[in-house]
Amino acid sequence: MPLTSSGRRRGLFPSATFLPFILASSSLFCRDEVLKPAGAVCVNIPSCFRLCFTMKPDRGSVTRAGCILGRAAVSWRSDFTERRSGYKNTLPCPISEAPISTRQIAELPLHSLVDMLSPAQLKLLSKATGCAQQTMNIPCDETNPYRTITGECNNRRSPTLGASNRAYVRWLPPEYEDGVSLPRGWKEGFRYAGFPLPLVRAVSNQIVRFPNDQFVLDQNRGVAFMQWGQFIDHDMDFGPATPATVTFSSRVNCETSCAKEPPCFPIKIPPNDPRIKNQNDCIPFTRSAPACTMGRAIRNQINALTAFLDGSMVYGSEVPLARRLRNNTNQLGLMAVNQQFTDGGLELLPFGNMEKDPCLLTNRTAQIRCFIAGDSRANEMPGLTSFHTLFVREHNRLARDLKRLNPQWDGEKLYQEARKIIGAMIQIITFRDYLLHLLGNTFGTLIPFYRQYNDSVDPRISNIFTIAFRFGHASVQPFVFRLDNRYRPIGPPSLLSKEFFAMWKIVTQGGIDPILRGLMANPAKLMTQEQMVVDELRDRLFEQVSRIGLDLPALNMQRGRDKGIPGYNAWRQFCGLSQPRNLAELSAVLRNHKLARKFMDLYGTPYNIDIWIGALAEPFVPKGRVGPTMACIIGSQFRRLRDGDRFWWENTGIFTPQQRGALRRISLPRIICDNTHITEVPRNIFHANRYPRDFVNCNQIQKLDLSAWRSTREGEGRYRVNWLACTQRNMGNSIFKIGYSKTHVCICI
Repeated sequence: MPLTSSGRRRGLFPSATFLPFILASSSLFCRDEVLKPAGAVCVNIPSCFRLCFTMKPDRGSVTRAGCILGRAAVSWRSDFTERRSGYKNTLPCPISEAPISTRQIAELPLHSLVDMLSPAQLKLLSKATGCAQQTMNIPCDETNPYRTITGECNNRRSPTLGASNRAYVRWLPPEYEDGVSLPRGWKEGFRYAGFPLPLVRAVSNQIVRFPNDQFVLDQNRGVAFMQWGQFIDHDMDFGPATPATVTFSSRVNCETSCAKEPPCFPIKIPPNDPRIKNQNDCIPFTRSAPACTMGRAIRNQINALTAFLDGSMVYGSEVPLARRLRNNTNQLGLMAVNQQFTDGGLELLPFGNMEKDPCLLTNRTAQIRCFIAGDSRANEMPGLTSFHTLFVREHNRLARDLKRLNPQWDGEKLYQEARKIIGAMIQIITFRDYLLHLLGNTFGTLIPFYRQYNDSVDPRISNIFTIAFRFGHASVQPFVFRLDNRYRPIGPPSLLSKEFFAMWKIVTQGGIDPILRGLMANPAKLMTQEQMVVDELRDRLFEQVSRIGLDLPALNMQRGRDKGIPGYNAWRQFCGLSQPRNLAELSAVLRNHKLARKFMDLYGTPYNIDIWIGALAEPFVPKGRVGPTMACIIGSQFRRLRDGDRFWWENTGIFTPQQRGALRRISLPRIICDNTHITEVPRNIFHANRYPRDFVNCNQIQKLDLSAWRSTREGEGRYRVNWLACTQRNMGNSIFKIGYSKTHVCICI
């Protein structure tokens, strides 16, 4: 085993455990004002961690090192002394006494710098960063019949599986340029399988770009199909960027600079770019926040959300946010709603209070802030915001109806029961309706009939899924459609680039009904090998709120490299598919020689192709909307999500047989009918529907019958009754609580 410069064997001390995960919590931000001792040399270690060395003028050796962590409101400092110093109550300097020059310090590998910390200091650092908490045992209340907000304790044997603010799972080992952390493509000219990687913007220009006045509409899928995919994606995964938005060495802002220094990984502009003429410019990109690695030094990323299909985009994945999203003024179990505006008398989401609110930038006169929801991306597109609003309204509708059925239920019971039903609705719509349209004929093979919960199945979101599920970007139309109550256009369609974060339009231009009608009565864009992603996403993403319009396909590929995702052929092999080795074999896989030639000219070999673009380019599986590699990855993920979820709606004991029967009749069109002023909807909402041919009146869409949720007398309240534990005591017709335990209250008549 090789030695580090400190003389320690790498891996014997916990140093490697703590290097890549200083920013374990996405909700905390690093402070810029990191302390620096006078005359010290500071070496920046990723995630706002600095080692500072004070040099002796006469010999240039290290005499004291201040290890300083700046994070949120925590500023932690510990002093080191030389072994010979004799200082009391200080830990001995863990570096050698041989002189070390300033330049030598700056050039030390990161693992060597961290090896300068003693085990006791590393333990203190672990506590300060929050990573120590990730290894603590989580006590689970086995009597709790509901999901936790964080997803903890879903799996009682492994309580953190699927929980928020934990690392993604990897299905294949990561591929980093240095084998540890640096993304592929970091060093210019670095060769993989004998070829350098192309710039992701060059791939976007040459393979994704097409004349946008020629895009083809999907004759079998509607815009609602695309929008549901984004909605549920925000239920399952979110990889926050590093909270530090300035470079660790020079404190240059990643959003405004093109410096390629951690955590900035800017997208370079290739020659002859069709939009950006200044090759010294770039598209800003900040690396994903690294996760606590639990003893493994190789970088992984954080999933800030619960993995499960549990409605976390409605309710939140952290307890403080979940509390904030509730109406705490009464005992009705309601979600909080907007107190300033309504949508024709119906509820809107409450406003947030972000310091830098992008929604304010889209109309400085209207001064309409972003809404707050269970997921931070709820304001990105009006269709997405509409679905968020719809499900908050549905929660409140359910809570009110449950209160009428069960007047004795308190606010907590009402909230949890409504939340539980919402989660089941999202699961049913996704598996019964959405995935069938997405995976086509491969659905039955990839996701066989449900049997029962299996606690040996790992439900965590895989890192590859966060890239693969971005297939939906290729089905986004360049317009947002608003339709009146006769499904006629309200003015010309609006360019999508003018709609990002434009929440003022929902408040002032008719609410969510016109947008939902547009989702139901317009076809999605069809993804073809010649027409992949429209320029509203490829050149003008978030241009109203950013210094430059972003390129979403380029961001997808750059994110895959940032996360160490292996290339195209690795995933073809993972899925049991052939791995093309040359132009002829790639042409056969893609069924397109011209496209295969473009790939080979850019990448040199199919092995180097970024997985997102390679898998996206494959022909669709029969009756589906993704190719076989995407279908394999997406189908595998959803099967794990289902089978490894103890609270899956079909699992025995989660709902009664009568409740499951009622839930089978729910539908997204019915939810729209119950929570908007819309009176006509399509039966099959994910189809490409035309009005009036494919629309019916809402009275023809089945309602959810809540009678199965009427509480029986012995089951009232928040306690479960265990009749076997009861000692029967008959005193007239009175009800007595005669036995208490941690798990039961016995009620006998």
